[in-house]
Amino acid sequence: MLPRFTREASENTRKQKSSAETPESLTKIRMAMATPNILVVEDDRKTRALIAKYLRTNSCYVTTANDGREMSRLMTDHRVDLLILDVMLPGEDGLSLCRKVSAESQTPIIMLTARGEDVDRILGLEMGADDYLAKPFNPRELLARINAVLRGHASSRLRQNALHGAPN
Repeated sequence: MLPRFTREASENTRKQKSSAETPESLTKIRMAMATPNILVVEDDRKTRALIAKYLRTNSCYVTTANDGREMSRLMTDHRVDLLILDVMLPGEDGLSLCRKVSAESQTPIIMLTARGEDVDRILGLEMGADDYLAKPFNPRELLARINAVLRGHASSRLRQNALHGAPN
């Protein structure tokens, strides 16, 4: 007789296999999981458009906002895998928004800002940012940082799920 936890795991595996998952649907699921949904919050229209265009050409889904209010609405209405957040925004500043988002969700945040002094980077990271990139920046470096942050976030989620017995 199997121990209880092994029997439950076997039953869960059978249930998962018996669901209506075709190879095509699994491929779509994997592709959707591999394509991150990124929200870019940047008040400069030209910079926002350039970032969005570059990320879209590199297989990212991108949504944009020009201030914190629009960001909050979009985060409520859509799944966001990563947030790129400018510090100097009209209305509520990016550091305050970063603190709120990191307190309310597990969404990784990359601060992208003209304020690149040590104290600014440290403050951004202390407010909850996962990474900090100063302008001007190389778009390829931004993409590399996005991928690194998402990898770290995915690994962290897998470890957390393993500790709490949640499915991957």
